[in-house]
Amino acid sequence: MVEILVADDHQLVRMSLRELLQLRPDWRVCGEASNGLEAVALAATLRPDVAVLDVRMPELGGLEAARRIRSVSPATEIMVLTGHASDTLVREAASAGAHALALKGGDAGDVIRGVEALAAHRSFLAPEGGPLPGAASPCGPATHPPRQLTPREREIAKLLAKGKTNWSVGAILGISVKTVETHRANILWKLGLESIVELVLYAVQNNLIEM
Repeated sequence: MVEILVADDHQLVRMSLRELLQLRPDWRVCGEASNGLEAVALAATLRPDVAVLDVRMPELGGLEAARRIRSVSPATEIMVLTGHASDTLVREAASAGAHALALKGGDAGDVIRGVEALAAHRSFLAPEGGPLPGAASPCGPATHPPRQLTPREREIAKLLAKGKTNWSVGAILGISVKTVETHRANILWKLGLESIVELVLYAVQNNLIEM
């Protein structure tokens, strides 16, 4: 039985999540919290397998709650729900110890797939509707250094993961935008990624960039 803690300051959202998650007979919502402090306290007591946290909550936000839950219940895997995903949020969520992220206004199936991934100790990223490729690991998509990247590709990957545009990368390195685009495509292909958002999370998990 996968025990799940749900935290959101809107009761209707919590009810919807509970009904959605408990469609699976082997899953059970063991606790509900209306703010981050309650979520941390419940996690310390219940030690759930998975905690699903809204990013924006009163008393304590979802990201800080994630950090504290990782401290009081290290085995608990964490998914954050957000109304809008960005490279910055992905980096912050990964740094806080969350290994899954889904959009609140997205496909409900993403929440199911995210919990499935976390229950198997894999990461999941769904701002663009798909799972984050990589090896099964509680630390994210891949916990090894980038493979097969040339020194130039590694340099470009770092800059892209920091939020630099193709134009900015070209200006910094003294190469054309077209060359940057070619390297970018090769980097994503070699790492098995599909977007810059996924590259950001990969970079954080593999210490390519400093938080």
